[in-house]
Amino acid sequence: MKTIVILGSTGSIGKSLLKIINKDKKSFNIKLLTAHKNYKQLLRQAKLFKVKKVILTDKKTYNLKKENFTKNNISVFNNFSELGKILTNKVDYVMSAIVGLDGLEPTLKLIKYTKNIAIANKESIICGWNLINKSLKINKTNFIPVDSEHFSIWYALNKKFKTTNVKRIYLTASGGPLLNISNKKLNKIKLSQVLKHPNWNMGKKISVDSSTMMNKIFEVIEAKKIFNIKYNQLSILIHPDSYIHAIVEFKNRMISIIAHDTTMDIPIYNTLFDDNKSYILDKSYSLDLNKLNSLSLKNVQLKKFPVVKILNLLPSKSSLFETALVAANDELVNLYLKNKIRYNDISSLLIKEISKKYIVIMKKKSPTKVSSILNVTNLVRSRINQQIHIK
Repeated sequence: MKTIVILGSTGSIGKSLLKIINKDKKSFNIKLLTAHKNYKQLLRQAKLFKVKKVILTDKKTYNLKKENFTKNNISVFNNFSELGKILTNKVDYVMSAIVGLDGLEPTLKLIKYTKNIAIANKESIICGWNLINKSLKINKTNFIPVDSEHFSIWYALNKKFKTTNVKRIYLTASGGPLLNISNKKLNKIKLSQVLKHPNWNMGKKISVDSSTMMNKIFEVIEAKKIFNIKYNQLSILIHPDSYIHAIVEFKNRMISIIAHDTTMDIPIYNTLFDDNKSYILDKSYSLDLNKLNSLSLKNVQLKKFPVVKILNLLPSKSSLFETALVAANDELVNLYLKNKIRYNDISSLLIKEISKKYIVIMKKKSPTKVSSILNVTNLVRSRINQQIHIK
């Protein structure tokens, strides 16, 4: 029986993982589930999977609802400070799926308590990869990327991280819902159109990032860090169907193309199992020849997606610049969703902000601790808010 911990079990990744586990319950023993505020969903999950320990991180929700858990003989904690009591032995597998930078510290804390950790939190990897990688080595913990593109690269490399024989890696991008809309019409675009992704059912923030191509910039940064490869060996290709997730071109002129349907169930399933229990996945799956025969792969147009220029500004070594980039984009998208700025302002203001001296100097500063990452995040978001309010 495989022992499991899920950080962020009430989010989309956590729920997808539990859906897979539910088809083979006898093979798993879930030791810990965590959520922020969604106590109802967390309680349902704990009862369904007979989980005896949970963490509810929102202080107010914890204080108001902890009795709901204790009367069901479920121990509930408010933070990760007592992990030593919760997990007395190393578990087999941890899924880190807490959204945003809130997931970084829990991820770092869980590494020493697990043999394998699957990380679906892109902010943790972008901003704190050197901290994560150091802890992985110290604790001899195996890491598995969950994002479909990085999982596909890992799979193409035969579940390894060695890229010495790799010439180039291509990440595919659908182009989002605005791919075929002219630039002139973008400032009058409705939010409902921006959020209507053609292939994936995603949250508002990541849907906006997909439409601007910023989500793919973040994935390039992740790939560079995870696979220890240079930026000039990474490229983005537009692929509207999202059927191919990564292409790896090797120095011996062989090319590996990884394709699968647009569902996170497939990479999640494959991070969990190292065998072929295909009965757990949808049996109706078959090769989609229509998609393979009409791939329509294209290079990214800078006029359409100006944020791609940011790739030329990225430092070769991990720095606090990447944290500033994440923070600036997060705040601008937040302002757009609140109708404080126009759609086109997201890209233009982002490029302008990260070119400022106070952010450029961060390229020389390494993220040595979580607090420095959080301080940069707060600084950048505050500076952007002040500028927008002045206007």
